[in-house]
Amino acid sequence: MLSRTADNLYWLARYMERAETAARLLEVGARIALLPNAGHGYRTEWDAILRASGSADAFARKYGDAVQRNIESHLFFDHDNASSVATCITRARENGRIVRTALSMQVWDALNTAFQELRQLEREPRSELSLFRLTEWTMRHAAMVRGAIDATLLRNDGHDFLHLGYHLERADSTARLLDVKYYVLLPRVEFVGSGLDNYQWTTLLRAMSAHRAFHWAYGGEVTAHKIAHFLILNNQCPRALVTCAEALNHHLDRLARRYHRAGPAQAVARNMLGNLAELQVESIFEEGLHEFLTRFIGEVSDLGQTIHDAYLSGDVR
Repeated sequence: MLSRTADNLYWLARYMERAETAARLLEVGARIALLPNAGHGYRTEWDAILRASGSADAFARKYGDAVQRNIESHLFFDHDNASSVATCITRARENGRIVRTALSMQVWDALNTAFQELRQLEREPRSELSLFRLTEWTMRHAAMVRGAIDATLLRNDGHDFLHLGYHLERADSTARLLDVKYYVLLPRVEFVGSGLDNYQWTTLLRAMSAHRAFHWAYGGEVTAHKIAHFLILNNQCPRALVTCAEALNHHLDRLARRYHRAGPAQAVARNMLGNLAELQVESIFEEGLHEFLTRFIGEVSDLGQTIHDAYLSGDVR
């Protein structure tokens, strides 16, 4: 496969997953904002969302105050924001258009339908668009594209590059969504383990569509240690960091067999999975959850660069 075709497929998937992440971040913020304030923490829930998205500085330059309406515009409609839903769906559709012959009719239809409906949403008065309508719309279309890919495409190298994009972006997004909880610092240390603390953790699970799955896996009380284990180390969870690392290794190994050579990308991915496999949730909290997640996001970025250099740059190594 030509590197530019692989690059378009890889970024098609990354942009669709990134659009879903922006919607989930908005839902986390909106749900936490519904809870009456128990005091003033170090950051507000909306400041937390911006910092977790990595776009706080760009937002401040354009909008100023971190109020909900401005953040909705920034994360959903703003084409100046490279991670907004509108930007990501537009770019995903453009990547799909360029490699139209590598996609099935069903995948292209799902992409194009999302893009055309997005244009309709952009023409509607903002006062008529509720936040939860926007987030549900985004997650539904992201699922339709992903389902069409899994149901209709050959399991060839194009399929592998799509899934590398999906799982690399999902690993990053799960870490960022989990880190939101630790940007929304509680007013005082005695609130840890309180109803406020548990409500925020439950909100995170609901926003990630993982609330029922969590209770199937663990049952009983919702605690920080259980949720961290579920979203980081439990490979039964489809969004867990270890699940993403396993998928990245699987698809990179398939490419190595197909192209009869392994390289730095396979080594970096194996190292990421090996580190996660040896972790205990207690050691994560000893390091600090925020510190661990920040480090992991850096590792995901490094792997993405290595994949780009090995397969997508046109300079085969």
